[in-house]
Amino acid sequence: MAAHMTGIIGTQLRQAMRSARVRLAARLTVSIGVLIAVIAHVGAAPLLHGLLSLNAQAIGAALLLGAIATVAAAWRWRLIAIRLGVEVRLSTAVGMYYRSQFLNTVLPGGIVGDVHRAISAGSGTESIKQSARSVAIERTAGQVVQVALALVVLACFGAGFEGYLLAVLIVGAAVVAVALLVTTAVSARARRGLLHEMAELRSGLGGARTLVQVAFSSVIVIACHVATFTIATATVGVRVPPMQMLTLAFVVLLGASIPVNIGGWGPREGVAGWAFALAGLGASAGVSASTLFGALAIISVAPGALVALSSAIGRRRTNSSTPTVVPAPSPPAQRAFVLAAANQEKTP
Repeated sequence: MAAHMTGIIGTQLRQAMRSARVRLAARLTVSIGVLIAVIAHVGAAPLLHGLLSLNAQAIGAALLLGAIATVAAAWRWRLIAIRLGVEVRLSTAVGMYYRSQFLNTVLPGGIVGDVHRAISAGSGTESIKQSARSVAIERTAGQVVQVALALVVLACFGAGFEGYLLAVLIVGAAVVAVALLVTTAVSARARRGLLHEMAELRSGLGGARTLVQVAFSSVIVIACHVATFTIATATVGVRVPPMQMLTLAFVVLLGASIPVNIGGWGPREGVAGWAFALAGLGASAGVSASTLFGALAIISVAPGALVALSSAIGRRRTNSSTPTVVPAPSPPAQRAFVLAAANQEKTP
């Protein structure tokens, strides 16, 4: 009887963990919990100081850097999408990318904008599956380049951090590698799926030229984020030597990449407070800089709101000029939509 009940409870737990609502609730809980812990440690004053330090110069710089980063990221996505058979103009890609960043920031989950981008780009070519794959590869490529650059910066300039973060990154990579090996060893279906995904990855990234272009665009995106964080740090009144600033920026960006944040908030502030304290600058300074950086990050993608509004108005006009009877989507289209969303749930 006990074994039977244990099996039932285990099944229910597995089903609950698959639920998007449960995952979102867990992320929200962790994010809020980290912010509460940060406030309990340093107080609310550093967060308020960061927000109140916002000025016109910082806003203008964030918008400019955000525009450069968005164009570079949209170009990166377009390179991969075209190789996978999804044609998208650069101007269209920039607008879609702005909108996806804005939606990712303001809506729960952090991937709604990417799912919308994949569906929007794929619907016109009836290739939602490949469009979703292009988005997943593009996001993954950006994360890989960021981690690689962080490792280089930490190894060269981050003597105070490498003992902690390099160990965490190595352990994390080892856990992922072991999980993949175990899964593919016990499941033929998993092996086929992994081989298929690797083939699609090669198709999306192509040869050396595309790899260099993707890496170059990713470096531009990361440089813009580093510059924005540097501006935020200076704006809250903290003066940091250039090489130390570079190291701190990469550490904070790694913290912002932890997939339990809400709109970037949560672990980023905790990591920033820890990193600045370790560097001898004080946890409060790190929390203030991170808070202002978060505000500037939201402002930098604000043009995406205009793109989203324009798209909504365009759809409303189109719908008002078409017949009210619309045929239901075919089963293949429905399956493609579900697959796109499922793929994006796995995107970092």
